[in-house]
Amino acid sequence: MAATALVMIDFQAGFHHPAWGARNNPGAEAQALRLAGHARAQGWPLHMVRHLSTTLGSPLHPESGGLAFLAGFAPQDGETLHEKSVNSAFIGTGLEADLRAQGVTHLVICGLTTPHCVSTTCRMAANLGFDVTLAHDACAAVAANADTSWQPGLAAPDPEAIHAAAISHLHGEFVTARSCAEIMGAAR
Repeated sequence: MAATALVMIDFQAGFHHPAWGARNNPGAEAQALRLAGHARAQGWPLHMVRHLSTTLGSPLHPESGGLAFLAGFAPQDGETLHEKSVNSAFIGTGLEADLRAQGVTHLVICGLTTPHCVSTTCRMAANLGFDVTLAHDACAAVAANADTSWQPGLAAPDPEAIHAAAISHLHGEFVTARSCAEIMGAAR
């Protein structure tokens, strides 16, 4: 029975669509692939999550062509695919049941985008009683996440500020934020 599992969220072609605008951390995918290699070497279960938007025109809608996993992110034999249409990887999927059946108590989470599906999944994982480590350098935020229409005259933050704020809100309350190097160097 595994104590730790890696949950990789929404590393899909649709997140490279120009509609998302600028993003931070262009190395997030490379870091996530290194982390996946480490997890496989450690024998951790890997759970790949894919977003299927219900919004027509979304780069993540099934008709958009953006559902494909980025190179290297498709589940390998024995790894589980969970498909969702909301922000949390736990809603409408078998993720929690699969983790419990595998004896997982600790999650390492990474993915796209930091303030949405990553944050929501981290919060829910912690609320479900999992110990959560967020691989902050294997995540990224995009400019399209910054809707300031609710406050006229408010400047939209850049993706780096969005990412940093999301991580700051999670760290200490829901997760322990660590770099991939720290995670891979820690014995677990």
